[in-house]
Parts: sequence; C-alpha cells; structure tokens
Amino acid sequence: MHMNHRTFCLLAVAQVAALAAPPVAAQASQSEPAPGGWRYGASLYLYVPTLGGTSSAPADSGGTPIDVDVVDTLKVTLMGSFDAHNGRWGVFTDLVYLNLGDSKQRSRDFTIGDVGIPAGTTADIEWDLKGLAWTIAGEYRVVSNSALTLDALAGARLLDIRTTMQWSISGDLGPILPSGRTGSSEETNSALDAIVGVKGRLTPGSSGRWSVPVYLDVGAGESELTWQAAAGISYAYEWGELTAMWRYLAYEMKPGNSMKDLNFSGPMFGATFRW
Repeated sequence: MHMNHRTFCLLAVAQVAALAAPPVAAQASQSEPAPGGWRYGASLYLYVPTLGGTSSAPADSGGTPIDVDVVDTLKVTLMGSFDAHNGRWGVFTDLVYLNLGDSKQRSRDFTIGDVGIPAGTTADIEWDLKGLAWTIAGEYRVVSNSALTLDALAGARLLDIRTTMQWSISGDLGPILPSGRTGSSEETNSALDAIVGVKGRLTPGSSGRWSVPVYLDVGAGESELTWQAAAGISYAYEWGELTAMWRYLAYEMKPGNSMKDLNFSGPMFGATFRW
C-alpha cells in the first residue's frame, strides 16, 4: 500500500501521543509538576546539516523551467532555542539561521521542462541559500516522572529564505533558445505553517545524568507539508547540559513555488543553560 509523507508523519505523531497517554492518569497524582514557579532553559547549537532539494527557474523567454537538484556546501548554520515551564504548561521557540551553497561543474543533476536532458549535455551550476526557520509553540506536559517527560505541542513555523542560482549549459538542447543556455535567478520564498507534535526526554538509570531527548512535529499551511524529527543524547551538569543530536527538517512546497522541496539533515552539538 502506498503511503505519502504527510500520512506517514501524521500517523507517527498520533502513535507517539497514543503510547504516552495511558500512563498519565496513573502518574498525575504523584508526578504532576507544581505550578507557580517558572523554570527556563536557553540553548545554543552548532548545526552541521546536509541540504537536499529541487530549485526551479525559467531557462528561456518562453518560461521553460530548469530544475536543479541541490546538495549543499556548508557555509554558516547556527541555531538557538528557549523554553519556559510553569507546572504542566510551557512555551518554547527555536531559531535556525542558514547560509548554504553549492557549486557543480559539468553536472547532469538538472532537467529542463520537467524532462531529462540529452546525453552529453552538462551544466556548470552555482546555487546559494540564505534565511531562517523559526518555530514557536505552546506545550502541555502529558507525562512527568523520573524516567520520562513528554510534552504535546502546537504552534507555528516560519521558513523565510532567499535563493540564488546561476547556470551555463553545454551540449545539445534542441529548442531551448541560446539565451537560455546561461542565466541567473534570485527568488525569495516564505512559508508560515501550523504544526503539532511531541517532545520529551527519556532518562534511563538512577543517576539522572544521561538522557535521550526526542522531538517530532508535522504541519502544513503555506507549504504542502513540513515535518521535523530529532533525537540524541545529553549529559547533565548543575548549570545545565551538553547535548549531541541528529536533526531532520523537510519541506514540500506547493505548486508554483520556485523551491519545490527542501530538506536539512545532520548532527548538531550544543549547550543548554537552565535556571
């Protein structure tokens, strides 16, 4: 049976929430956080992702699109987050700054008019992306004990990026005009999407020092679909914790957008300060 990305992500979020729900009633009387005092956490991370996606631009005066498969060369990517909790309720925000680019010589990773290119046809392509992904959400703690904390969340994510592309094509292009063999484009893309998800922390053993943070969300709105997942390992100190995680963030854009799809996948390393 075929299952698209949107259906898979929605089912994944629902399954995690369903697994977490049964223990809540039994734990609430003994594990519910006491309201009345705010607790805060601020994190700064270095994110080292691989980028993939498809960018499109008109290749000739007739508007024939050139679609380019992109894989990044990392320039600068930083992220930070902040969260606050009072009892079971909380809020968090997460900001990722992106500066990525790619350069390919004699590449065949492109199509013209959504069809393949003739054998022997290649292109020199330069591609660049700058922008941010900003998530903000409210949280409700559905599980809270010494071994597991799990929050349900709902909020929004903004993607705001500027992409530039330059190309020079060599070889037989048939009806493509000579002017379409070389060109450049600059596009600004933004998408504001509602998201729902879960985030939590598994703490095995009795010391409480080591833990496994996890995160999953899915949403849609101005994009066709966006989803994000992350998991890793953390070690706690008196002042906070050090964390290493793997993070994946993906977008499927609606028809007519110059950025057709986009994904970031890679490790991130950082520190969280708590008070």
